[in-house]
Amino acid sequence: MSAGTFTPSPGAAPVSRMILAQAGLETRMLLRNGEQLLLTVIIPALLLVLFSAVDIVDTGAGRSVDFLAPGVLALAVMSTAFTGQAIATGFDRRYGVLKRLGASPLPRWALMAAKTLSVLVTEVLQIALLTAIAFALGWSPHGNPLSAAALVLLGTAAFSGLGLLMAGTLRAEATLAAANLVFLLLLVGGGVIVPMEKFPGAVQSALGLLPISALSDGLREVLGHGAALPWGDVAVLAAWAVLGLGAAAKLFRWE
Repeated sequence: MSAGTFTPSPGAAPVSRMILAQAGLETRMLLRNGEQLLLTVIIPALLLVLFSAVDIVDTGAGRSVDFLAPGVLALAVMSTAFTGQAIATGFDRRYGVLKRLGASPLPRWALMAAKTLSVLVTEVLQIALLTAIAFALGWSPHGNPLSAAALVLLGTAAFSGLGLLMAGTLRAEATLAAANLVFLLLLVGGGVIVPMEKFPGAVQSALGLLPISALSDGLREVLGHGAALPWGDVAVLAAWAVLGLGAAAKLFRWE
């Protein structure tokens, strides 16, 4: 037996492997959390079915599902990238999880990358489920799926930045309350269920600058009308992404 056969060789795993392992852990924790699962999957699905089947809100000409499906997809992105991530990260910060991970071989930027990857994996599952439900309700989307994917990625970046900013600057309890309140307010005023035309003109202009409004309208233009990439909505989402991620990178407190 040669010398050193059983000598340990300590060292950190490659960063890519650490990111994938952490992303897998984050995704499993999210899917095992009943409250977050309710927020990210069940509520959007129920809203899509209820408002498509029952004529509660006047969504204009055409079938209700054609208006609602893109808005609910945008809501699903917001619920995961903003609300769910803000709450989970806020409590990770409060209980010292982020501090302990910061002392591990996993770099902080890699932790953020893992969280982002977990969000994207969850969104893929959400979008697949909601799209299947919308198809069952009679939805027939048009347009380039790559344009829709680009809008979803921009929306994810915008909402992730805002969620991390909230989680890294407020107390966990304040983050929980604020994130859920913002979710409800944007559900009503972000063009998800209620068409923007129902609001007064001045209010429409202000609401149109919100990331949820830009994502909802952009997805409707692409999937509902077969339009090319709507550059106005892209600009709004890009601006929110830059502001949110930039502020989060500067102001985020790890403990």
